[in-house]
Amino acid sequence: MMSYKNLEIWQEARKLSIEIHKMSLKLPNFELYETGCQIRRSSKSIRSNIVEGYGRRKYKSDYIRFII
Repeated sequence: MMSYKNLEIWQEARKLSIEIHKMSLKLPNFELYETGCQIRRSSKSIRSNIVEGYGRRKYKSDYIRFII
């Protein structure tokens, strides 16, 4: 069964978001919470956009918009 988890781009985005998460925890204390949180959320949103686009693959224009 084909799944978004089989997509190479999703797998790479997952690895990257994990690395970004780890790196963001090493920020100085004054940046750790506000800036660090924003960095972590934005790195995870890349995966979310890929998944949402994959879910809309029946609609070519939506699919392309999310993949780009």
